[in-house]
Amino acid sequence: MKENRKHFYEAMFLLRQSAAADLGSAVEHIRETLERAEGEIVAMKKWDERRLAFEIKKQKRGTYILVYVSIPSSQMASLERALNLSEVVLRWMLVRADHLSVDEMKAADAQQELADEIKLRDERAREREDSESSSATQAAGAEA
Repeated sequence: MKENRKHFYEAMFLLRQSAAADLGSAVEHIRETLERAEGEIVAMKKWDERRLAFEIKKQKRGTYILVYVSIPSSQMASLERALNLSEVVLRWMLVRADHLSVDEMKAADAQQELADEIKLRDERAREREDSESSSATQAAGAEA
């Protein structure tokens, strides 16, 4: 009988530049992918947004998301397949986190800050859309 133990992993995801524009759905995509693999997220945070050293799939910039997660060993193959097929994730790396305690992983948690940033980005996008639509309405009124 195959042993089905859960291990803690440190995962780094490099997301497409377009994912940074819609960070909420990109983070949700990562959550869903990990949950489908029966993973339990311990901590998650946006690590950085930066220019890449070289182009990856015609992308010059990317957003890095760091996640600490507990996953059953039997689900690793399906998780790897899902991440390789993902359109949002450019690159990913999963490393066993035996060197960290659960408390150390939880100390790295910044899910609330990530949620606040997503909310702020959504508000700014709505404001831009509103100002663009009002500018288009004013321009159409001036032509008439």
